[in-house]
Parts: sequence; structure tokens; C-alpha cells
Amino acid sequence: MEISGIISAIVIGLVIGVLGRLVVPGRQHIGILWTILVGIVAALLGSALAAGFGVADTKGPDWIEWFIQIALAALGIAALDRARVRH
Repeated sequence: MEISGIISAIVIGLVIGVLGRLVVPGRQHIGILWTILVGIVAALLGSALAAGFGVADTKGPDWIEWFIQIALAALGIAALDRARVRH
């Protein structure tokens, strides 16, 4: 993977992670690094799911793919926040 691909993954992960955090109500007790990691994983899984459902490549913005990615990020952030609060 080239450096531009790594930087792109971090930026996309940050955006998806932050949007996921905005969806989850209340204050989350996780740091920005966890937000980025959850966002990267959610972006990758969301793209794979969108491709599996056949909605990854549409004309114009891929709203359904973005919705899937943000929903996965919100689920990941909520789960990680609950796990960290217990400890």
C-alpha cells in the first residue's frame, strides 16, 4: 500500500468515525485514535457490504454506502464505549 492510500484510509476513517460518534447519543469515553480505527474498519466493512448488496456504485453520491459505513461506525463506537465504561 502506498503512502497516499494510508493517508486516505486515515482521513476517511476519521470522517466516518466522527460522523458515527455524532449519531451515538451522549458522551463517548474513547479517544480519537479509537475513533479513527473504528471509522477505518467501518468504512472497509461498509464498502464490502454495499458491494455485496449491489449498491456500492451508483450514479452520483453513494448515499446508501455512506449510510451503511456511518451506521457501522456508530455501532462500533457504542460497543467500544460500553466495553470501556465497564472497566
